[in-house]
Amino acid sequence: MSAHEVPRGLMVGGFRIRRSFGVGGLSKGATMAAAGVLAADGLIGVQAPATLLVTLPVTAVGLGLAAARRHGMSALAYYWAKASWRRVARFEGTSYRRLLLPQPYALDLPGVGASSTLIQAHDPTSGRAVGVVHDRATGFMTISTLLAPGGSLMAQTGAVQSNLRTWSSLLEAMSTDEQIKGASVSIQITPGAGEALGDDVKARQSPDAPQLAKQVVGELLRTTPHATASRAAWMSVIVDPNAAANRPGDLAEQVGEALRVVDSLDLSGTGTDIERRLTDVDVRRLVRSAYDPDVFHARDAEFADLSWAECGPQAADDGWEEYAHDGGVSASWVLREMPRRPIPYSVLLPLLAPGRFQRRVTLAYRVLDPHEGEAVLEREISHAYQREQATAEVKGRAKWSQRADSRRAEEAAAQVAGGAQVVEWTLMVTVTARSAADLPAARQELERGVKATRGIRMRPAYGAQAAVFAAGLPLGYNPLVKD
Repeated sequence: MSAHEVPRGLMVGGFRIRRSFGVGGLSKGATMAAAGVLAADGLIGVQAPATLLVTLPVTAVGLGLAAARRHGMSALAYYWAKASWRRVARFEGTSYRRLLLPQPYALDLPGVGASSTLIQAHDPTSGRAVGVVHDRATGFMTISTLLAPGGSLMAQTGAVQSNLRTWSSLLEAMSTDEQIKGASVSIQITPGAGEALGDDVKARQSPDAPQLAKQVVGELLRTTPHATASRAAWMSVIVDPNAAANRPGDLAEQVGEALRVVDSLDLSGTGTDIERRLTDVDVRRLVRSAYDPDVFHARDAEFADLSWAECGPQAADDGWEEYAHDGGVSASWVLREMPRRPIPYSVLLPLLAPGRFQRRVTLAYRVLDPHEGEAVLEREISHAYQREQATAEVKGRAKWSQRADSRRAEEAAAQVAGGAQVVEWTLMVTVTARSAADLPAARQELERGVKATRGIRMRPAYGAQAAVFAAGLPLGYNPLVKD
């Protein structure tokens, strides 16, 4: 079913970028900073008029860069980030080499995962082990659930609509729980799973089978390793156990409180089935195989004895547009802008289709509580009207795009007044090639998948490749969650 054949009831919309009010394309903060700089230039110019020959051109260049756009962000922020990255790279601050440190667990994982540790807990409800990732810097705990998404392309329209409404109810439940700080859903597609099928078929093939059957099976074995892939889907929930009414006393009680919060989330009816909570072995497998894809299909026994530090890379280099690690080179992209028109619920299918390279697609969420969401929308409506008025005073009328943006802000406020929730979210995609020579082909495959979504705009995660790479793993890092 193409995007044009999706029923209207299965189209989703309401996406909008936060926009603050400023002058000349600047944000509110940039406008206030520009006013302060111009005032300072004026005061200095009164005392020493000759300095205006230097300060005014420099200020004009700075304001021009702040107003210009580059890859969906201000050009000033882009070039400042690039200069900062180059300065850090000059002192090898973007390189990681695992060392034996005198203090245990000082740097188990690089970057955003440095403060994390893995705890093996026991879930009394299922009687199984659970892997809990503890952030020692913030006290947050992350529990991940292995999912088995059900196919919805052949399902009835009513069933899919019910799944969407149930997922909305789940987000609403997150918004009213102060202990839930954020959540993310990741789907990892690893090619080459057909090799295991081929080994099994070869072992069970009868030598007395008809020649035609042997030819068909042989053709299947030749094509299957290149045409199939294994899929792993999981949902990670970040919990603050210390935000409970009765604050837990020790680490064991904090783990129990985090498990209780995650167990209260009901995923039934969302179009997916819960297989189990990720065990500590599952977490080690996902983290280690992300850095070294060759070990993804290894046996559980090979991961059971790994320490948390051994799950990370032995060496890694965080580049401006790529991330080199043990078993390959990865490139991560982040969401730039969603289409302003309604899109089909199946819009991400091109990114989830199997390809030559391992790919991981992550949706990160932070659900705002009802009071914060209402305040955000009220500010957005005010900013939209202020932009309209400022443009009308200069050009005689407001732009049509500004009027449409005001209507979208009003529609969002009306939906919130009717019980909907405001959700901050982002989309991250990581593709991993086995060697630097294959990286251009991996990027091309990712670009084709993004273009096939017909409207979603993404860009490379400039200077943040390692952080976005880790955000797609069950490490407890969510870029939308603030300490």
